[in-house]
Amino acid sequence: MKKALIVGGGNGIGLAVAYRLLEKGCEKIVVFDRDGENIPNDERFEFVKFDLLHDDYSRFDSYTDIDTLFITAGFGRLAMFEDLDEQEIINGMRVNAESVMRVIKHFYNKIKSREDFFCGVMGSITGLINSPLFSVYSASKGALLRFIEALNSELEYSGFSNRILNCSPGAVKGTRFYGAKENALDSVKEFSEEFVTRTLNRELLYIPDYDKVYKGVIERHLANPQKYGLESIEYKKNSGRMDKPSKSNIKVGYMSGTFDLFHIGHLNILRRAKEHCDYLVVGVHPSAAHKGKEAFIPFEERRAIVENIGFVDKVIEAPREDLDAYKNGIVKYDYLFVGSDYKGTERFAAYEDYFKDKGVEIVYFPYTKGTSSTQLRDMITRHTNEDNGGK
Repeated sequence: MKKALIVGGGNGIGLAVAYRLLEKGCEKIVVFDRDGENIPNDERFEFVKFDLLHDDYSRFDSYTDIDTLFITAGFGRLAMFEDLDEQEIINGMRVNAESVMRVIKHFYNKIKSREDFFCGVMGSITGLINSPLFSVYSASKGALLRFIEALNSELEYSGFSNRILNCSPGAVKGTRFYGAKENALDSVKEFSEEFVTRTLNRELLYIPDYDKVYKGVIERHLANPQKYGLESIEYKKNSGRMDKPSKSNIKVGYMSGTFDLFHIGHLNILRRAKEHCDYLVVGVHPSAAHKGKEAFIPFEERRAIVENIGFVDKVIEAPREDLDAYKNGIVKYDYLFVGSDYKGTERFAAYEDYFKDKGVEIVYFPYTKGTSSTQLRDMITRHTNEDNGGK
């Protein structure tokens, strides 16, 4: 074991696993995560900023010398199904199940080989039992566990000795997922040690506290899943976990524009907006009348262009004011993205005052040098006049 890659290793269990690997002689740790703030300033660490929902997975192909892979990324929240946003459902299935399958696909030639390769994946006990109030999270982890079981069977059938460990804990104290304000690495040290050791031993399944707690839990579930589910709801209710429902962790961003004569400047600002949020809604104005101009490209064509930008999640017809999109319930956004030339104006001072107690942040993007719609418009107008003899 010389070089390990950890997806989700920027904090919590993933970072604790990194430290355990170093203790066992691993020479290099590559961390793929959205946030590298907690990664130590240590030459043995390499941080790669990566978003499992939107970035290009071919980046994993650059790491051909990896001999150890851990995937600890995942998210969920305690909530009734009706309280989940549709985007939470999509993102939960993508991050907790689909992304793991995709990452493993990029390293599967190493797993299915005669060379030693170690792989551990963070599952969840919820993937093995009826887990109401974690419906989508449970479903995503259940899909993941079946996937891992299938691959291990295929590996054994094909005569290869490498395996993928399914580590499926229940509550892990000391992590933000289970209520801690910050991930406490010391509190998950013993758990991460066991996770690493069992992965290196090529075990198939690790359920912490199995004999003490979860053997009985699984047996009660198997005996009567419906009864167990109802008991689970009562248990969560009596424990106080339902008294303060957790909020959606999907951050919605909104920006609007005419997007006439679409160019690289438009693409760059949309990309920057997406880097700030999980779900980007873009409003396309039906005309440029609000700017006292006329659009060259018809609305439906401009809308179709924006809809086909990979990091745009939804496109709507923009109301005249961005504030109207929020007030009228069209888009309940967490971030409003606008150009920096609006900052300090009377109009956006009023916006800031309105949003100050609503948890909405206005993000002002500075305009970058390069192609602009004004340049293109002036060029087209000039050439049109020249073709018409200057008339």
